Amino acid sequence: MCGIAGIVNYKSPINAQDETYKSMLFAMKNRGPDDEGSYFSKNALLLHKRLAVIDPASSRQPMTIARMGKEYTIVYNGELYNTDEVRHDLISQGYSFTTKGDTEVVLTAFIAYGEGCLDIFNGIFAFSVWDGETLFFARDMMGVKPFFYYVSEGEFIFASTVPTLLKHPHVPHSIDASSVSEILLLGPGRTPGNAVFSSIHELPCGFFGTFGKNGLKIKKYFHLTDKPHVESFAETEKHIHHLVRDAILRQTVSDVPLGTFLSGGLDSSLISAVVAESFREKGKTLDTFSVTYKNQKEHFKASHFQPDSDEKYIEIMAEHIKSNHHEVVLDTPMVISALYDVIDEKGLPSMADVDSSLLAFCKEIKKKVTVALSGECADEIFGGYPWYRDKDIRSQAGFPWAQNTAYRMEFIAEGMKDRISPSYVNERYKDALSSVSLLPDLSPTEKRMREMFVLNTDHFMQTLLFRKDSCSMHASLEVRVPFCDRRICEYMYSVPWEYKNYLDREKGLLRHAFRETLPEEIIWRKKSPYPKTHNPEYLSALREIFSSIIRDKDNPLWDIVNIKKAETLLSCETSQPWYGQLMTTPQTIAYFIQLEYWIRKFSVVLRSD
Repeated sequence: MCGIAGIVNYKSPINAQDETYKSMLFAMKNRGPDDEGSYFSKNALLLHKRLAVIDPASSRQPMTIARMGKEYTIVYNGELYNTDEVRHDLISQGYSFTTKGDTEVVLTAFIAYGEGCLDIFNGIFAFSVWDGETLFFARDMMGVKPFFYYVSEGEFIFASTVPTLLKHPHVPHSIDASSVSEILLLGPGRTPGNAVFSSIHELPCGFFGTFGKNGLKIKKYFHLTDKPHVESFAETEKHIHHLVRDAILRQTVSDVPLGTFLSGGLDSSLISAVVAESFREKGKTLDTFSVTYKNQKEHFKASHFQPDSDEKYIEIMAEHIKSNHHEVVLDTPMVISALYDVIDEKGLPSMADVDSSLLAFCKEIKKKVTVALSGECADEIFGGYPWYRDKDIRSQAGFPWAQNTAYRMEFIAEGMKDRISPSYVNERYKDALSSVSLLPDLSPTEKRMREMFVLNTDHFMQTLLFRKDSCSMHASLEVRVPFCDRRICEYMYSVPWEYKNYLDREKGLLRHAFRETLPEEIIWRKKSPYPKTHNPEYLSALREIFSSIIRDKDNPLWDIVNIKKAETLLSCETSQPWYGQLMTTPQTIAYFIQLEYWIRKFSVVLRSD
């Protein structure tokens, strides 16, 4: 993958000597350590940092193509998984190519079809094209690749990351009451399009836009549409087996070393098994990677959501597929240190050690491979989370992973309480449901499952995808997510719940479809979340850091967080959820530590209006 950024300015000419642009490029250094490039014109600047994965010898960016007396220049971050089909179609129309990479295919498709190219792309991407007059930009339909922007009269600034935008002096470092609502009532999740900073926006997944002399226009191009599902269970099972397998194999294309994440759970095991088989046919051995923590066996505590640890199942799978397996062992100092690295990379409040451990893990993976496949998004698309299957939880209004607004409200500083509405979360929830596509005469269960699907893909999944992109790109590691294939998402949206929940098991359809691919113990293993450290040293270290922050009564953190309520976390012995099953009391403490660092790191200013 790569880092992209750019500026369109109709108010004053672009100055190629401005040191700001060098700072913006440097802010993306981890996303693209292999090469960099820039394009300058009177009104536009495009910047690119490259992580070379396909066609390393060519496909440099920014890339310019002249056609019909007009020049088009692109900066592109992503992978197009149907490159061969799109290229073949364009060649049949008389277009020619000088590189083997997908950048030229994306740009040529845009020249040929305009915004219509987005309807034929199957991939993960964020890109911008400047045609000398207008900037076109787009983000993939699933939201795998990020795109942030700042807009004012006559000026548009965009980047892959928030820290890159903040390097530009025109972009304010301010937050407001809405920002605090996002941080304390929804965080680390965010409303689609909201980037916490009051003047920065995120282009939501499945949207494109243009910026020209007449201003900014944003439009949604990808919609999940409910359709009659006419296939039997056997036909559905066969269909999904083909789609998942095809998605995985398409994403193994790479000119650099490739491996897979392997937790011993269904999703990563399925991906690893398919890739390992493909590698064996080519005479290669797959590298697989798992993460654990120092003294994890000694300190592990079983719970309803995580009844057992991963080690046993990882061994079963590694032996089953004959992979070259690597276990990464993290200790408390590594996880603590990475809490700050995550904020440096994201520029936004984070998922605490759920993020920091992944970032540290990715750094170790990068020592062996440059591309890795991961099992994210299967739970959202195939119905794997408890809130899909628990009738009591799914029947409640609101985001099912954030049923704790009253608890969160207690953490809002006294001076902010009259500016923050408890109804903020419910309003965002209603907004989320307003776009749900529903066939007439659906049963209450089927109607709710369509709503749950959209809530998960448009909200919870976006948090996890942002996490995976930021943490992996900090390590200059490209992580691909095959379950995010648009064909799988579109197809599964209308599949009946009784199929998805086959045999009354989470992801029952997916399990049954690949029952001959994986060992019995893996196929029917209960879902287990991303592993967290259970070492009491970690919680002790967090409390020590947070105690020092609390002792500083003038810390700007207390402008938004209630210091008295925060102090109760130092002695809290219960596992109060903050964000679904991923974040409880230790992660809540770490979240506030990161929040305090974020305010200092980016000189965040709270607006009084």
